[in-house]
Amino acid sequence: MTAGGRWALSVTAFRVRAVDAADLERRARTSSGCIPSTLVARLLELGHEREVERQAGRGEWFCALAWAHLLGERRQYEWALDVLAPYVATGWWPAVRGRAELLEAWGRTDEAIVLCRSRAQGGDRLFVEFFARLLARHGRGEEAFAMLCPGIEDWFLAAALVDVAATAGLDEQAAALLEARIGAAAPACDDLDCGRMRLEPFNAVELLADVRERQGRIDEAIALMGRRDGTSVNGRDALADLLARHDRIGELRAYAATEYHGHAAQRLAEVLEERGDVEGAIAAYRTFADESDGLWHVAVPLTELLVRHGRADEAIEVMRGLAGRPGGAEDWIINTLCDLYAGQGRAQDALVYLDDLKERRGVEDWDFFRMRLPLMARCGLTDEAVERARVHPEGDTWYAAWSLAELLCEAGRTEEALTVLERHPGHLVPFRAELLVELGRVDEALRLLQQPPQPDPADDPWNAAAHPDEPPF
Repeated sequence: MTAGGRWALSVTAFRVRAVDAADLERRARTSSGCIPSTLVARLLELGHEREVERQAGRGEWFCALAWAHLLGERRQYEWALDVLAPYVATGWWPAVRGRAELLEAWGRTDEAIVLCRSRAQGGDRLFVEFFARLLARHGRGEEAFAMLCPGIEDWFLAAALVDVAATAGLDEQAAALLEARIGAAAPACDDLDCGRMRLEPFNAVELLADVRERQGRIDEAIALMGRRDGTSVNGRDALADLLARHDRIGELRAYAATEYHGHAAQRLAEVLEERGDVEGAIAAYRTFADESDGLWHVAVPLTELLVRHGRADEAIEVMRGLAGRPGGAEDWIINTLCDLYAGQGRAQDALVYLDDLKERRGVEDWDFFRMRLPLMARCGLTDEAVERARVHPEGDTWYAAWSLAELLCEAGRTEEALTVLERHPGHLVPFRAELLVELGRVDEALRLLQQPPQPDPADDPWNAAAHPDEPPF
C-alpha cells in the first residue's frame, strides 16, 4: 500500500491501477466519472464480461463488485477476492463491506468477522452496525449487543441494538437502556412554554414500542406509539401498522378519523380490502376525503384500489374531481389522470383533457406538454409528437431532450434519440452512455462516462470566511 491510501496490485493476470479511497467515495456518491451499477448490469446482460473484467482492473468499483460476485457464483472464490483486494486495501468502507458480504455468502463467516473486527473497533458507526449484525446472524448476539450498548444515543446504532436483542434474547436489557434514555430527555430549548423534549436517540420511544410488541405487551406498545410527535415515515404510519397487525380495527378506525396525513386511513383500507370488504375500503378513503378535505392525501391509493377492482371510470372521476379543485391542476395530479386514461385505452380522452387545460390557462409549460408525448405515441402520432416537441418554446432545453429521447427510444428510434441527447453534451451523460451501449458502441460509452468530474470550486461558497457577519459585508 502506498501513501495516501493508494494501492496498486498485480496478481496472476489481473492488474489493478492505483485506486484512492476519497476518489472512490466521490465517484460512487455522485455517480460521476465512473460506470454506474445499472450500466454494469446491462453490460453483463449483453455479454460484455471481458469489458467488465477489464474495467474492474482500471479502478471501476461497480465493475469490480459485479465481477467479484460473478466469479463467486462460478466458485472462483480466490480470484473474486483478488479483484476486490486493492479496493479493500484503501480502507474504503463499501469495499470492506462488499468483501465481507461475499465471504459470508460463501460460508466463510470467520474470515468475514476477522476482516471487520479491527475496523469496527475504531468506532465508526457504519462499521459497528454492520459488524454487530454480522455477529448476531451467526449466534454471537450477546457480543454484538455489548458492542452496540455504548452507542445507544445514536439512533442508527440504537435501531441495530433492538434488532440484535431479538436474536440474542435480550429484550428486557434493551428496554431498560431505552427507558433510561427516555427518562433522561431534556427540554429542547430554554423557553418555559416549550413543550418539546430533546431525546437521544430520537427514536427511543418507537424502538421501545417495538420491544414491547415483541414481548406481547401490546397495550404498552400502543400507548408508547401514541406519545410520539408523529408516527408517519415514508408514507407509512407506525401506529396504524401496529393496530392493524393486532386486529385492533376499532382503534384503527378511530385513529384514521384524526390522523392528518391519511396514512392511517390507507392502512384501514388495506386491511378491509385484504378481508374482501372492497366497499368498506373505498368508504374508508372517501370518509377521510370528505370529513377532512383530505382527498389530496388519499386520491392516489383510492384510484389504485378502484382500478384493481375494475372500476377505472370511477378512478378517473376521482382524479378529475381533484384536478378541478382550486389549485388542483398540479403536474403530478394531471400526470396521474393521464396515466389512468392511457391505462384504459383512452389516450385520446387524455389529450382532449390536456387541450381543455391549455385553453383555460392560455399556455402549456413543458411539465404539462411532456405528458402529451406518450399519449400521442399511443394514438399513432409519434412523428407529430416529435415535431411539436421540437417547436415548443422549451424544446431546445436539456430536460425537453430527455423526454423526446425517451419517446424515440420507445418507438425503437435509438439513433435519433442519441442525436437529440448529443445536442446537450453537459447533461444526461448516463442516458447517452446507455444508448451507446444498446447500439453496440461500448468503447464510446465508457469514454463518455469516465470523463473526470469537474473539480470543486477553489472558493467554497459556503465558507463562513467568505460571508462575514460584520461590516463591510
